[in-house]
Amino acid sequence: MADISHPPMEQLQDLEYCIDSNPSWAETILLGFQNYILMLGTSVMIPSMIVPMMGGSDGDKIRVIQTLVFVSGINTLLQALFGTRLPTIVGGSFAYVTPILYIIHDTSSRQIPPDERFIQTMRAIQGALITASSLQIVLGYSQLWGIFSRFFSPLGVAPVIALVGLGLFERGFPLVGNCVEIGLPMLLMVIGTSQFLKHIRPFKDIPIFERFPVLICVTIVWAYSHVLTAGGAYRHTPETTQASCRTDKANLISSAPWFKFPYPLQWGAPTFDAGHTVAMMAAVLVSLVESTGAYKAASRLAIATPPPAYVLSRGIGWQGIGIMLDGLFGTGTGSTVSVENVGLLGLTRVGSRRVVQISAGFMIFFSILGKFGALFASIPFPIFAALYCVLFGLVASVGLSFLQFTNMNSMRNLFITGLSLFLGISVPQFFNEFQAASGHGPVHTRAGWFNAFLNTIFSSPPTVGMIVAVSLDNTLEVEKSKKDRGMPWWVKFRNFRGDNRNEEFYTLPFNLNRFFPPT
Repeated sequence: MADISHPPMEQLQDLEYCIDSNPSWAETILLGFQNYILMLGTSVMIPSMIVPMMGGSDGDKIRVIQTLVFVSGINTLLQALFGTRLPTIVGGSFAYVTPILYIIHDTSSRQIPPDERFIQTMRAIQGALITASSLQIVLGYSQLWGIFSRFFSPLGVAPVIALVGLGLFERGFPLVGNCVEIGLPMLLMVIGTSQFLKHIRPFKDIPIFERFPVLICVTIVWAYSHVLTAGGAYRHTPETTQASCRTDKANLISSAPWFKFPYPLQWGAPTFDAGHTVAMMAAVLVSLVESTGAYKAASRLAIATPPPAYVLSRGIGWQGIGIMLDGLFGTGTGSTVSVENVGLLGLTRVGSRRVVQISAGFMIFFSILGKFGALFASIPFPIFAALYCVLFGLVASVGLSFLQFTNMNSMRNLFITGLSLFLGISVPQFFNEFQAASGHGPVHTRAGWFNAFLNTIFSSPPTVGMIVAVSLDNTLEVEKSKKDRGMPWWVKFRNFRGDNRNEEFYTLPFNLNRFFPPT
């Protein structure tokens, strides 16, 4: 038995840079640029999907992409400096798509001239984001979310974090398969470069293949896909194949201005509607749950202690401010923690906070220089999807690693873990398939805002997983199962003063803790 025993470890092995240690400046800048390239996938896909539905042109689409990337840079800096202080990228979120679709169809049903439809819809989305952001601001700065997080145990959060990764499976191989001649080589190359070639060091003391697998593989496969496009490989293929495979199909570069500085209210004054706000609040709640799981995964991959309740609340409060900025600038969607960039911490074994701060600088810089940003944003999406297969899986496995602090020989724990994981995948799959087949979600009443609210909540794997796992974990044999749930290990991380390492990881810069003392 002793030969197969692996004692629980608070920190992961083999990670080389923690949250407050930094590689050389050259490495840091390249790693920051790598994070920027990775976050472009979601930043391009969301506007590319919703802007045409809003009646927008290619010019509108690239402007929304620029704005989203610009505000993501600001939000990432705010989170890294004053929020959780974890090395996380804050970017656009798919959680907001359902309420956005409700707003699009709601505004299009009114008597709006076609040439004004995009602007009117964007203003409606802005108003909903601005008002709904107050929910996260209140839950964060009032410490209510921190208080709720005290009901978490390792058993309760493990399925939630796992579903943050597993729940995004539709953005993995299904999208790789849309252009398999690009996606599959990319997937195999990322695995080979990061895992098999990492022991080869072309330059002294710098593990090139381990640190920069995204930059290396994206460059090679992007060039290969450009050769296929230029050679006419997709000349007579279906429109959907061309959209996935061609490097020149998105019209991003030709539509992008050389220089454009996004600014608040650039689309005009937001419009406010109570139904839109309620629908958007569901997405705000979903992004809160997803971000909570991502923060806990990032803390483990950055060799930090789990964020205490006070730090978690602080981060959620700043995230609410970020969603308000999304509404003011008009990004077309709300924001959350980028799951793929959390996975990149584990792939590169670098959890440095400085890297994401540098990455935020790239986001702001290239979003202002439109042509250059559009060049990088024109990377075919199957290339990103191949990366997601690896990175989302990494985040899921980090979530499962929290089970080591629990007793997985307990039938109670096996029941809760299995049920929350299964329902967390199965319920959203039902909602998504129903939506695809019927054009509306399973909740379909005359109240559109009510439909959008519930359909958004139950289309989110981490949210469904949290409802099941935390509810059962805090009601089934609670008192006699404290040790089995992992509470003796977990409880010391609840408070900021519970572990002396918390000050090293989560203390605010510029001596701001004097004015905002942790609780």
